[in-house]
Amino acid sequence: MSQPLVSLIVPAYNQAQYLAICLDSIWFQDYPELEVVLVNDGSTDATAEVIAAFQRGLTGDTVSYASYYNTETNVIERVEHPRFPQQGRTLRVINHEGNKGLATALNTGFQAATGRYCTYVPCDDVLLPSMISEMVGVLEAGADFVFADMAIVDDTGRVVRRFALPDYSFERCFGDWYFCGVAKLYRTELHQRFGYYDEALLAHDHELFQRFAEGGARFAHIPRVLMNVRDHARREVDIHAPSSWNRLLEESKVLVRQARRFLAEKNK
Repeated sequence: MSQPLVSLIVPAYNQAQYLAICLDSIWFQDYPELEVVLVNDGSTDATAEVIAAFQRGLTGDTVSYASYYNTETNVIERVEHPRFPQQGRTLRVINHEGNKGLATALNTGFQAATGRYCTYVPCDDVLLPSMISEMVGVLEAGADFVFADMAIVDDTGRVVRRFALPDYSFERCFGDWYFCGVAKLYRTELHQRFGYYDEALLAHDHELFQRFAEGGARFAHIPRVLMNVRDHARREVDIHAPSSWNRLLEESKVLVRQARRFLAEKNK
């Protein structure tokens, strides 16, 4: 029985040192049908070279394992095979001529997506192997949007803490603060119903997912760690720079106030 196609959007901007690990974690998912749309958003570091090397490796890299000890020849025979799964995976690379910003890169990727379900994966984060299969199961059971717990890791990959999210309620996940996290998957048709990311915002995922929720999308939570999310506490660049981070928090405060007004009207 065939499985629905899942589209994963990977926006990349000057994170070359993490990109290959992120792509590996997608390619080695235990889910059989994946479409990867990688948007290089005008990177000026080695991102283009990392992408090219990854593309070559998809068909050229091989690995082997010891499989049989031949007593007649006194040789441990090995089986060689392609390093990467060869079926059920596609990679499309879209290049922006200059840096257009994360929300624009996401919109470029999602507008190119063809899967029934979709998500975006920050290019410095790592999916655990069963993330997509577990989330597809929840969506196939009737949810529109599913999110899971995360492990926060440092630059070396060591776990800093577990980020356990609450079971879903609009009040808890949008009215108290924004608690949907980075490990998520949702129906692509939500974009047709509610639109795409607001390119004027830094809190664009918060705003979009709240838009989904206010429109009646059904949310579900998996109380398991399914993604490692990198902590940039000591690397204050891009959105993690103090000025951007403060702006993001102020935008989220506005959205929380909006969510509380929505709840108040709903509960009248």
